[in-house]
Amino acid sequence: MKKSLLFLFSALILFSCGKPISNFTYNVNDNHAPATVTFENNSSNAEEYYWDFGDGSNSDKESPTHEYKTSGNYTVVLKAKKGSKEKDKEINVFIPAPSKCLVELETEYGNMVIELYDATPKHRDNFIKLVEEGFYNDLLFHRVIDGFMVQGGDPNSKNAKKEAALGSGDIGYLIPAEFVDSLIHKKGALCAARTNNPEKKSSGCQFYIVQGKKIAPALLDKIATQRKQRYGKYQKEIYQNIGGTPQLDGNYTVFGQVIKGIEVIDKIAAVRTDGRDRPEDDIKMKMSIIK
Repeated sequence: MKKSLLFLFSALILFSCGKPISNFTYNVNDNHAPATVTFENNSSNAEEYYWDFGDGSNSDKESPTHEYKTSGNYTVVLKAKKGSKEKDKEINVFIPAPSKCLVELETEYGNMVIELYDATPKHRDNFIKLVEEGFYNDLLFHRVIDGFMVQGGDPNSKNAKKEAALGSGDIGYLIPAEFVDSLIHKKGALCAARTNNPEKKSSGCQFYIVQGKKIAPALLDKIATQRKQRYGKYQKEIYQNIGGTPQLDGNYTVFGQVIKGIEVIDKIAAVRTDGRDRPEDDIKMKMSIIK
């Protein structure tokens, strides 16, 4: 009996003094970038953990979740530690590129992922060009109306003084209107701002994102009659259950849609504004193409 206890005690000592074992699995929660990956730590005999996600980010959580903003092959390393001893486990994680054109719009209130529509190629290509040039970085959401929309893209808003009147800045050209019946001003729609012109050409740089309100069927029918718009059953359900600004359909080009982070619109729309609808505290933006 004493020999058995001695053997067990010795085994426990050896195990407690042994090297840690590092091991993990992962699950990609999206089928393309940007993708959220959940890591499951299956290590043993360890007290501390250090993760290197392969994109310049790291974590010391036991089983972290990480978002990869762009596609690619990432070498993920988990370092399991116990005292002065440590062991690494390395696994390659592949994140596919999106099949659609996606833009990430970053703000202090959160980030939005926006899909650009192929059905509006002139607006899509122009927006991509400006984003890749860094045109929108550090510009402001200069016009915010709760229950309606949030607007930005005025080049004059960069480093603008508090008392400056914004909204008239442009980039020197207009874009021909691209009206598509199936693309409506539902909540989260990315749309081109414009000045009054008979051809309804769009600003080359200013845009707005729809917040809007839920529209009762009777009111939508009234708007449709007044503006000679026709809505299918699905579109009517969107306006009734999700909301939007149908009074703008057929007058401003819709060329994209927020597909992630739509709650950020509500946060921005809720800020305090002055008499010109400019937020009292500047809201800067940064954009990048998700590849």
